[in-house]
Amino acid sequence: MQLWRKLLSRHCRNCSDWLDYATDPMGYQPLREAIAHHLSRFRAVQCKPEQVLITNGTQQALSLIVHLLIDPGDAIALEDPGYLRARFTFISSGATLLPISVDESGLIVRELTEHQCDRIKLVYVTPSHQFPTGAVLSLPRRFELLAWAQQQGAMIIEDDYDSEFRYGDRTTHSSDARPIPALQGLDQSNSVFYVGTFSKVLFPSLRIGYLVLPLSLVPIFALAKRLNDRQLPTLEQHVLTDFITEGHLERHIRRMRNYYNHHRQILVQALENELGDRVTIFDQSTGLHLMARLYTQLSDMDIIDRAAQVGVGVVSTQPYYLKAGRSGEFIFGYSDLTDQQIQEGIRKLAKIV
Repeated sequence: MQLWRKLLSRHCRNCSDWLDYATDPMGYQPLREAIAHHLSRFRAVQCKPEQVLITNGTQQALSLIVHLLIDPGDAIALEDPGYLRARFTFISSGATLLPISVDESGLIVRELTEHQCDRIKLVYVTPSHQFPTGAVLSLPRRFELLAWAQQQGAMIIEDDYDSEFRYGDRTTHSSDARPIPALQGLDQSNSVFYVGTFSKVLFPSLRIGYLVLPLSLVPIFALAKRLNDRQLPTLEQHVLTDFITEGHLERHIRRMRNYYNHHRQILVQALENELGDRVTIFDQSTGLHLMARLYTQLSDMDIIDRAAQVGVGVVSTQPYYLKAGRSGEFIFGYSDLTDQQIQEGIRKLAKIV
């Protein structure tokens, strides 16, 4: 925040560079260049700055895609369980939603061919950190999905959810594991939309995200963006550009990865120590939360209600399923809790279970 205030003050003193009305609906050009360089270096995304569209977050990116590509009744495949806000956006378009199961290797691609319906036009995936299970889409599945999309003429939305915070596999305490390269970087048929946001990496009120487009679709998306909101506030775009190009973003991510990795270890240790064989922890190598299954005779609502009575908040995964959800699965966030809060919360939960 000190760095952000410093950069903000710099641009407020030199207001002539951002007070004028900007005409490019794709966003501030230096910011697009900085994002393209950052994604190429850290996520192996193949893109030019002209393919980067600045949005006010993931939701706007998804809305633009479905409003331009999807007609009522078209089929959209999405992970089950999956990200609720994406589902709501797809429902608003009038699309038919097809739930595709997820296992420890991510989206089960073969299920895409099992749906007896009109051609699937769009597939939504979170391959680097599946929400909420935490699974990472394996390399064979990535190639399988890309081959399927090319054969079917379908498009893929790659929501790069929490990819910056990767801590290694389940057996390591290292926080130095590099993020898995993006699905988009493997694509040879221009079938992937790559979606990202800075709200998770920096702070929620920074409503700046980005959408990496196939080059052929840039003109129509630029027009749609102009009709949608003309442009985003320019001051924040100037500040964010400096934050990236001066190396602050890279250092911030590295520092926060260490911070979150410590909290992850505390949470995993607390779950294992307090619950033992009454808990199974799903993949917890990425992100700001983990998912676990509790073995108990209590219903999910019983656990939620009893936990709330002792000041502990837990979230069931059942609302995240399109098909019938599994009881006993819960999401545990740890990003904004102290070690003591995590340990005390799990201790109270263990007594309930």
